[in-house]
Amino acid sequence: MSVVAYRPDVHQLLNTLQSLRIAVLAGRQSRQVDASLYLVDNGALPDLTSILHELEGDGVTCVTISGHGNVGYGRGHNLAIGRTTADYHLVLNPDIDLAPDSLAQALEFLDKHPNAGLLSPQIGDDQQDLQFLCRRYPTVLDLFLRGFVPAGFQRPFSERLDRYEMRDVINKSEVVWDPPLVSGCFMLFRTEVLKRIGGFDPRYFLYFEDYDLSIRTRDVARIAYMPAVRVLHHGGGAARKGWPHIRMFVTSAVKFFNRFGWKWL
Repeated sequence: MSVVAYRPDVHQLLNTLQSLRIAVLAGRQSRQVDASLYLVDNGALPDLTSILHELEGDGVTCVTISGHGNVGYGRGHNLAIGRTTADYHLVLNPDIDLAPDSLAQALEFLDKHPNAGLLSPQIGDDQQDLQFLCRRYPTVLDLFLRGFVPAGFQRPFSERLDRYEMRDVINKSEVVWDPPLVSGCFMLFRTEVLKRIGGFDPRYFLYFEDYDLSIRTRDVARIAYMPAVRVLHHGGGAARKGWPHIRMFVTSAVKFFNRFGWKWL
């Protein structure tokens, strides 16, 4: 497992690690889980001694990787991916709360479906409403509408945005195979698949590295959306985070479309 943190919300990061601890303990009720956590410090990581001691006490090996500066989200995770020898590797945001049974459900599913190389969970928001973070391949217009147009002005485009967000097939009960793109806030990989494709593309600093990784994963393995695996996501969009994030979003979007093909409308 790897968590990359840059100036994180301390309270939320503690909640994330505590929920991860509970999920690991719950998973051990049904199977042997040898867990290692790589905490990647991209800058201003707070003192986490207490929660890391709790994790260590519960048999989770904790390794903090620091000293490299803010190298970006994907490159940060790659520092951990290069070190892991586990059968599975969880890429996790520092703003995710895991349901207690999430890891048990996820590992059981992957054990039963050896052709699945990447699992994406049911992702809820702060009100526990479903976030539609599995996506079809975007157009430039889709990204502009979804990311920068206020919700009240999106209504004339609701049909196309619903299709982009896969609202016709994503729900809280049915497994969906091979969604084209899945969110990087929670990606549970078979490690051999993740290493075969070389981890994240380091050319993305932030944004679209998960879309790039999804496309490359589908070249070698299947992706499954598994709604019985439940997490809450407390993150926000680029536009709500200010101009630096908007610039990073646009820069990464250009890299993504240059690599995989431009679709405008």
